[in-house]
Amino acid sequence: MKQTPHIVIIGAGFGGLEAAQRLARAPVQITLIDKHNYHLFQPLLYQVAIAGLVPSQIAYPLRTIFRRQANLEFRLGEVTQIDFQERFVKLDGSVVAYDYLILAAGGETDFFRMDSIKQNSFQVKDIESAVDTRNHLLSMFELASREVDVVERRALLTFAIVGGGPTGVETAGALAELINLVMVKDYPQLDLSDVRVVLLEAADHLMGSFPDKLRRTTFDLLRRKNVQILLNTKVADFNGRKITLGDGDSIDARTMIWTAGVRAGGLIESLDSEKGRGGRMVVKPTLQHPDHPEVYVIGDAAYLEDQNGQPLPLLATVAQQQARRVVQNIRCEMDNRPLKPFAYKDPGLLATIGRNAAVARLWGFSFSGFLAWLIWVGLHILRLIGFRNRLVVMLNWAWDYFFYESQVRLITKE
Repeated sequence: MKQTPHIVIIGAGFGGLEAAQRLARAPVQITLIDKHNYHLFQPLLYQVAIAGLVPSQIAYPLRTIFRRQANLEFRLGEVTQIDFQERFVKLDGSVVAYDYLILAAGGETDFFRMDSIKQNSFQVKDIESAVDTRNHLLSMFELASREVDVVERRALLTFAIVGGGPTGVETAGALAELINLVMVKDYPQLDLSDVRVVLLEAADHLMGSFPDKLRRTTFDLLRRKNVQILLNTKVADFNGRKITLGDGDSIDARTMIWTAGVRAGGLIESLDSEKGRGGRMVVKPTLQHPDHPEVYVIGDAAYLEDQNGQPLPLLATVAQQQARRVVQNIRCEMDNRPLKPFAYKDPGLLATIGRNAAVARLWGFSFSGFLAWLIWVGLHILRLIGFRNRLVVMLNWAWDYFFYESQVRLITKE
């Protein structure tokens, strides 16, 4: 009797989730492993950091998602070892054997070996770091409200975001709106001229993956929101009180939010395999491990170049499309059919800079403004898992839109 193939999926991000759901009707047994018991909608994580949403509104329990999928078992735990030769993974003292392995372990913030920045800055990579960032931002206003020294108060109210990609731009725009529309009402005694939101970017433009027209539009929209933009500016150090720039200049600030880089997670780094940029595992066009064809790698963990020799972007859409191709290739393998290479189909790009302001490259057109913002809002609400989350986020945003009031200004220990 032929044994049912066992597929182990490591990581329940966009790629891992897509692969698991696509295998729902396949004649396989699936074990999904993640160190968290929820799927996190990372594109809205910055909204938690700037007090716009709470974590439960952008996360959904994995056991609820797969409640009706009979061929899947979820394991909560962190994988500590993968043995490609013997085909098993270790987690929390237990061993799980596999016939096929899908590595969708995701990425982590890349601080480019600058330990002082890693130690003293904030990031927006997971729920814990986003909540820590929110608590810190709100605490700075509390400290500033009773600080009598003008220089120290200005440093407390200087918020630097490093990285001019979508996450940095969206964070800077949302933070500027929070300050100018909400915090001004909470702290009427504070002089808003003391507040600075500074966006630092090492390149000579923002939003490197967007067309030039939208880069310029993004720049202008942020400037209108009183965000100070410093291009061609590298950060060399941050000690928690002062940002040292590459040219020797410095900025007195108590807050730095780092969004400048992503690299493959520690699990991928620990594996003996060829690595590409950002520590990502080099894979074949079929998304297989070069030496172990039963191992597939997708998302932020995989390094694969497009037809122009450029690495595929670290986007949820890439991970999801790769997951679909991997599922197709596994089924081809099971049926002794030839495998197909992966080709990314770019669905477009979207980023919001705040109320009524977004930039979009969709359907071959580049546009910005209110229409782009409406599309961004609609797509993000639709992509959230769970009707309740969609409804709550929509109501939160509607309340904020009409009443200029962010609802989650809480300093907590969660």
